[in-house]
Amino acid sequence: MGAHRYKGINSTRNNYISSCGFNEVIEVDRLTSEFSSRISGFYRKPVDERISIIAELAGLTPEEVKTLKSRGGLTMDAADRMTENVVGTIAYPFSVAVNFRVKGKDYLIPMAGEEPSVVAAASNMARLMREGEGIKATATDPVMIGQIQILEIPDMDLAIKAIEDAKDDLLKAANELDPVLVKFGGGAKDIELRPLDTEIGKMLIVHLLVDCRDAMGANAVNTMAEALAPTLAELTGGRSLLRIISNLADRRLITVECIVKKEDIGGEKAVDNIVAAWAFADADPYRAATHNKGIMNGIAAVALAFAQDHRAIEAGAHAYAVKDGRYRSMSTWGKNENGDLVGTMTLPMAIGLVGGATRSHPMAQVARKILGVQQAVDLGKCMCAVGLAQNLGALRALTQEGIQRGHMRLHARNLVVMAGASGDQIDKAVKLLVESGEIRFPKAQEIVAKLKAE
Repeated sequence: MGAHRYKGINSTRNNYISSCGFNEVIEVDRLTSEFSSRISGFYRKPVDERISIIAELAGLTPEEVKTLKSRGGLTMDAADRMTENVVGTIAYPFSVAVNFRVKGKDYLIPMAGEEPSVVAAASNMARLMREGEGIKATATDPVMIGQIQILEIPDMDLAIKAIEDAKDDLLKAANELDPVLVKFGGGAKDIELRPLDTEIGKMLIVHLLVDCRDAMGANAVNTMAEALAPTLAELTGGRSLLRIISNLADRRLITVECIVKKEDIGGEKAVDNIVAAWAFADADPYRAATHNKGIMNGIAAVALAFAQDHRAIEAGAHAYAVKDGRYRSMSTWGKNENGDLVGTMTLPMAIGLVGGATRSHPMAQVARKILGVQQAVDLGKCMCAVGLAQNLGALRALTQEGIQRGHMRLHARNLVVMAGASGDQIDKAVKLLVESGEIRFPKAQEIVAKLKAE
């Protein structure tokens, strides 16, 4: 291949490298081997005490504690630099899920979101999954896919052969764009060719497989795809059009597995009911949509706490759920030879710890220190562990008490706070409101008014 084929590649190289963040090392205090995420009654403690506990366990500095208390940690100036047309910021509650043990290591897992049952369910189910190494987790290499669309190809067979013959040169050209990524063991690894029959005729989709290491990879993959597109068009005699990363990251997978003893989940009948509820979701897309939404409740909450692209993560997960030709459950639940409950789940997980808002958002950096991870793959394992725990929490609630009872009990807390309850009054008011069977705001106002009068 002549040098002229790489026109435009070097011109984008320096801009990309300066923005990718691979040359920055962010120090994160690792949690000690004696550290335990098992904190009994954490939700009952006052907020200041919770912050003190997390600060001590995670080794937060006074400045990081200040960020935690800052109602979002994002100044208007910082927000204005992150995106366009900024007129304000919006904060979500920033919580910590406790009790998690993943691959023999305990984690406190930050979560951001407005739904109280998510953090409560995840923490509660994590307690049942702690035995031994806790939740098992494995991962593939962090490979993302860049897609380059080639149209108007005169001879598909010749085009495919031309690209195959030039593959080594194409990969070399892509990797010259990002020597830092290559230095860390990543970079463009392979090229796959996918002829497609479409409504407008045949086209060739070139997949560039890029190991993104600890980056989510959008910048790296898109830069490489953009640079190779003219060369691919010349090789095929066609016309390049789209050059873009795919959010179906089915080469970048996390698998988690847990075992919950039957006696801890309610006995043999409870296990059978959970398996039956899962089978319903696996067979029926109407149920699967809600079942999988529950899984993503947990995963998206962790993603938000770390300023990840939760939209890309959700898109990839739902697309992966239809990989067998129909929309199915993301998780699988069954029984082992002892009759204990076994849950497994494999999902694409396009996440990163370098570059983007993850690096620039103060709360995301505090979240990273609380979790105590250095590599993106470990964040992904924790995210999927939360998703599996959240899924079990929903299945148990649905099969044992009905989802509404648990939701309404948590909703009662919001109502009494809205009605003016504070301090010790909150728990008393929640108890009275739940016992009344009338979980409505006027009733909450009535109960809170009586408590204040006393």
